[in-house]
Amino acid sequence: MKEGNNLIEEIDKTYNSVIDDIKKDINRTQLDIMVNANISLVNLYYRIGKVLCDNSFWGNKFLDKLAFELKMSYPNQKGFSIRNLKYMKTFYNEYKNDSEFVQLVAQLPWTHNIILIEKVKNKIIRKWYIENCLNEGWSKNVLIYQIDTNLYRRQIKNTKHNNFDLTLKQNSDLASNMMKDPYVFDIIELTNDFKEKELENKMLERLKNVLLELGNGFSFVDNQYRITVGNKDFYIDLLFYHTKLKCYIAVELKIAEFLPEYGSKMGFYLQALDEQIKDKTDNPSIGIILCQNKNNKIVDYTLKYINKPVGVSEYKILDKLTIDYMKNLPNEKEINEYLDIN
Repeated sequence: MKEGNNLIEEIDKTYNSVIDDIKKDINRTQLDIMVNANISLVNLYYRIGKVLCDNSFWGNKFLDKLAFELKMSYPNQKGFSIRNLKYMKTFYNEYKNDSEFVQLVAQLPWTHNIILIEKVKNKIIRKWYIENCLNEGWSKNVLIYQIDTNLYRRQIKNTKHNNFDLTLKQNSDLASNMMKDPYVFDIIELTNDFKEKELENKMLERLKNVLLELGNGFSFVDNQYRITVGNKDFYIDLLFYHTKLKCYIAVELKIAEFLPEYGSKMGFYLQALDEQIKDKTDNPSIGIILCQNKNNKIVDYTLKYINKPVGVSEYKILDKLTIDYMKNLPNEKEINEYLDIN
């Protein structure tokens, strides 16, 4: 009887496995269809933009007539408003001399492309945002937020104040690229003279926003994470696990300017994590010290003499005016209605 039950269980596993494989195949195919449909749409708009540019001598009345004709011919299809036809002309003019760029932007939804053209004029920087959109899967609202908080300059243009090259045998570039300076946290209702504990609590309340700012790969473990050394308890402000770096990341919050002793304390925490928490398959733990401000020379001097991977960055809290501005940004539905496309 036991053998019969085992056989039934094995059949059930095989059955479920077959069903799961079919579902995965359907999901992959649906995604491929969506991606290919988007590429076809963007390429269509590029070709229409070329025709409009080639016949621009007819003036704006031609656009008015074309928009009317297309609306009559395709009453159930959005995307052919006068405004969107003008965007198609702009889109073509932006990329007509760069076929590689055209192939890249065709992978993005149309509204992403419009946002990038309007908000990011430098094509080198724009390409960086495009690649991050594709790699991170940013929505329209996330893209707008990253541009408005100047993620490119915070993550690429600023000098990274860390010792990852010296302390990490592998993934030092990936670890360095995860750092931003400053970090910008969308945390409201902080008092003017907030304390570290208040900052930590507000970050936990807005954890989704914090994870967005920290970047892709961060998974929250705990706050005030306790480690015990020599029968004494110590507490790490925020502990994360990074799925790409495959390591624990300890974050310490400081409301004052960076001091050298912060680096020594973080090195102590990382040693404890590596000995007590880190699995054999995990990479060495990394520390991030977030301060309201820092003297870069003091930071660099400190990190030279710490044998654990530590990065130091400033953090900024979006002020009330900026929060109100962000709230007034159009959402996905409003952008679609504005562009008159699906």
